[in-house]
Amino acid sequence: MPGIGYDQARRDELAAQVLDYCRRHDLKVAAAESLTGGLLADAFVRIPGASDVFLGSAVTYDIRAKAKILGVDADLLAHEGAVHPEVARQMAAATVRLYGQHEYGDRVVGLSTTGVAGPGPDGDKPAGLVYIGCSLPAGLVDGERTESAVELRLDGDREQVREQTVWHVLKNVRQLTVGLQE
Repeated sequence: MPGIGYDQARRDELAAQVLDYCRRHDLKVAAAESLTGGLLADAFVRIPGASDVFLGSAVTYDIRAKAKILGVDADLLAHEGAVHPEVARQMAAATVRLYGQHEYGDRVVGLSTTGVAGPGPDGDKPAGLVYIGCSLPAGLVDGERTESAVELRLDGDREQVREQTVWHVLKNVRQLTVGLQE
């Protein structure tokens, strides 16, 4: 994908950096994916030793699955649809609850993806409009758990939008973890 800084080797390197940071800081990673449909999980599991850190990914492609499985606010979904920053934030927070275990404490990083991959718009949401969410444990950025969503406006065909989304999630979580601490 020319022009976006993406290639498989660079994506693998970025995923490996995130996993290594999390391993060294006793963190776990989990995800909730919509438009990426498992590509984010694949980015992590491609890396040897990922099972030390990566817990899993809930692919909730259907809007009702986001509410039922993840617990995303059904009224929010009914009024705004799945492509919304608050949906991405709630999906990331939900992964922490879904994959968290007592022995992990508050050490799970939750990631999420939701958006329109294309080829055309979804209602009034254009193809390439994507939100990625992140929920970071207390103490990583400040004294409390930090939940955020980032809007992306991506170009390309359906597969390019999905791949670029994974790339941006990895870049974002790397900046929020490795970039802040080292």
